[in-house]
Amino acid sequence: MHHLTSDMIRPLDRKPPVRSGRWALCGAHAIRTGACLLIAALVAGCASLPSLEGRAESHALPPSTDSPIGRDVLPQAQAHPGLTGVIPIADGRAAFGVRASLVRAAARSIDIQTFIWHADSTGTLMFEQVLRAAERGVRVRLLLDDMNTAGTDPTLALLASNPNLELRLYNPFVSRGSRELSFLGDFTRLNHRMHNKSFTIDNAVSVVGGRNIADEYFEIGDEGLVDLDVVVVGDAVRQVSAEFDLFWNSASAYPARLIIGHVTPEPREALAERARAIAESPESRRYAEVMAQTDLIKDALAGTVHTEWTTAHLVNDDPAKTLSTEEEKKLLLLPKLEAAFGHPVKSLDLISPYFVPGEAGTEALSALAKRGVQVRVLTNSLASTDVKSVQSGYAKHREALLQAGVQLFELKPDAGTIQRRAHEVGHGSKAGLHAKTYTVDGRAIFVGSFNLDPRSIKLNTEMGLVIDSAQMAGRLSGAVDKAYPDLAYRVSIGPDGQVKWEDGTGKVYDTDPDSGWFERMLVRIGSWLPIDWLL
Repeated sequence: MHHLTSDMIRPLDRKPPVRSGRWALCGAHAIRTGACLLIAALVAGCASLPSLEGRAESHALPPSTDSPIGRDVLPQAQAHPGLTGVIPIADGRAAFGVRASLVRAAARSIDIQTFIWHADSTGTLMFEQVLRAAERGVRVRLLLDDMNTAGTDPTLALLASNPNLELRLYNPFVSRGSRELSFLGDFTRLNHRMHNKSFTIDNAVSVVGGRNIADEYFEIGDEGLVDLDVVVVGDAVRQVSAEFDLFWNSASAYPARLIIGHVTPEPREALAERARAIAESPESRRYAEVMAQTDLIKDALAGTVHTEWTTAHLVNDDPAKTLSTEEEKKLLLLPKLEAAFGHPVKSLDLISPYFVPGEAGTEALSALAKRGVQVRVLTNSLASTDVKSVQSGYAKHREALLQAGVQLFELKPDAGTIQRRAHEVGHGSKAGLHAKTYTVDGRAIFVGSFNLDPRSIKLNTEMGLVIDSAQMAGRLSGAVDKAYPDLAYRVSIGPDGQVKWEDGTGKVYDTDPDSGWFERMLVRIGSWLPIDWLL
């Protein structure tokens, strides 16, 4: 990894605020408007997907030492046959620096698969960099889930207009208007999403983990998300490329021209100017200075990055899960993950931002704890989560888990590590947990997109790597060891039999800390409803 240079690390701006309007309806006008909305929803839902006849299949280009990255990493991979070289990235700022440098160094191919790609600071700069790569002759394939592309169609049309860049939208919305109205008309199909994330350059190096392409995942702006990626070379890259090809050529991947062919592309210079304005802002320059001082970036610049060579196994859902109406085990990631991990004997540490164990999960974790396995879960608190509704699916099982001996920790909204990083770049930050990583018996670790919730298990497609690494597993267990009291509340059952939250200073809360009564009321109401399968 010798391609991170100060020239490659561009400064970033903060994400602009999102503004929303409000409907004002009354009387007969409300009835007429409601009828119009219902008709619009039916029209949107009845719009049919275009035919995929004539769509060409394509596959990953073979790795080659003709590229600078290939010359760097392929000899190392050949010296470790069947093994994977792994470098973890816990710092969001370094995570962006690595991606930016890899795109700039790309000489043959770029394959990116992601759930979210926002048109904010990091997203705009990455749009600009992948388009520049295509303009210099690199073959670029972008596979974006269509759930979060609203408002970016002109930029996507610009990208798709380059002959070296092919963009496919996964499980797309035919109507490019309101996503909500489309859901009303075609809920069953559109409720299945592609949550996978991979980033592969020259088929020689990949980044896999939980980060999407948006400011909050790279610790920019007012909300920073705690997450984890791994950079991999060697055997895992082959597996990641095969997974990308599987989804790229699947029945749910639509060439962008079939969906947004009618959209006028954003002018090329307009994107360049937006990226230039972001790069030259004072906030961005400060961010770049801090990014350059992160441990991983400094080691990369010095050529002293430590790579651990070990075995790694990619697990992923089959894209047929998106269109399937049955819970076919052969299509699902969870059984593959259980098989790759094996059964815990001593310990199971889980970090999951959206933790909705359900009845079956609660029983399974409780059974492990009762038979002497140390089970620890670090998840979001009500105050730190970015999806409040998920808490209702977790809170209803919290007491049963605690009574069985499962240890629960909930992230504080002002978690120390993210706060300190935020102050380094000159702004405050609310911390949230987004990493999805698990370790069994201190011998193996999972890093990927899979949450322990019904949506990941049954609806979305997911992916991740099971890595045989006592070193990485030990780091994760150490992070859970140290989470309380600096980063997380410890949740327990008090003498009165009620759930309590300890903050480590002697203060004990009887209700979710740093939350309002209205939030807690909504969670309580949600816990009474049969909506776990949606969470």
